[in-house]
Amino acid sequence: MEDARRHYLDLIRGDGAELSPALARAFGAVPREIFVPDGFLSRDGRHVRPADPDFLPTVYSNDVLVTKLSDGRPVSSSSQPSLMAIMIEALDPRPGMRILEIGAGTGYNAALLAAMGATVTTVDVQPDVAARARSALARAGVSGVRVETADGYTAAFAGDPERYDRIIVTVGVAGVSPHWLDRLEPGGRIIVPVEHSGTHPVLDVRTGGAATVVCPAGFMSAAGPLTARHRRSHPEPVPGMTGLTETRSPCWRPPLGLLAYRDLWYAAGAWHHRVTQAALADRQQSCLAVLDDSGESGAVVLADGAILASGAERDRYTAIGAALAERWAALGRPPMSAWDVELALTGPLWTPYRWTVRR
Repeated sequence: MEDARRHYLDLIRGDGAELSPALARAFGAVPREIFVPDGFLSRDGRHVRPADPDFLPTVYSNDVLVTKLSDGRPVSSSSQPSLMAIMIEALDPRPGMRILEIGAGTGYNAALLAAMGATVTTVDVQPDVAARARSALARAGVSGVRVETADGYTAAFAGDPERYDRIIVTVGVAGVSPHWLDRLEPGGRIIVPVEHSGTHPVLDVRTGGAATVVCPAGFMSAAGPLTARHRRSHPEPVPGMTGLTETRSPCWRPPLGLLAYRDLWYAAGAWHHRVTQAALADRQQSCLAVLDDSGESGAVVLADGAILASGAERDRYTAIGAALAERWAALGRPPMSAWDVELALTGPLWTPYRWTVRR
């Protein structure tokens, strides 16, 4: 098991996560398998159970472990460890801090924070999920974590401490709840995946509504007001665009790597309100798309700069996709982390409305 834990830390670091000594100790000390006692779904849809020979190797891989489905959709999981690590490092937890977590999941993330010396309150709107997290934390002998069943938007429950040094959100949302900002101590921060062009890049939000981008991510979406549509919402992801033909040849040699492609995608979403995610059944499952007003056609920009388009206005959307890509390239291909984001209250949420690239 000790060798498996060391390999686990190497896998997390190998995916670009920097582990402070305190976080490395937490990952090495908290047994992840205790938080998935009934097993989980693998990426191929198979239920992996504790008795299966690949149970522990998969638990200590750098992969998400889906633990609950609803109507065939994942609604609870243990997130990818490298993403958890990046978000926890951005949170900057310190011993004695009070942390509010929105989305209890399996309880594993809260256990890591507690192992770093924080006092954690974690809430989940699903009573069964909260109950399983509470049970797992008890089996693991974790102290300093309180699990509550509560709506994430208000995160209100009896005996609420009311003020927190940090808030971390482990579910995709359309914006930041004003209730979270009201309960944040001066100088605090909220680490939260906020919808942007069909994905959920993680933001580091400070009191006053200013934010920076931490990293790309994709999360299960929350329910209720946390996913409220607003006037700057991007179109919903398209499960499969069809009828596409190549309208611009590849122009980048070599093609953009995955992170650079995500950087382009983020910039395109900051500059154009019709950018979202599309799947191409025969080529790629996650692509940068610019949709027409019908939401059924438009253009897709691929990592090699090629553009595929469909519909009556395919030439127009080809030009839009090309202009977005060229604008990003002309700025020196800024990474996602170079963006400053301003949020404004729109309906029930504080949502991004202005983006600026730091020079």
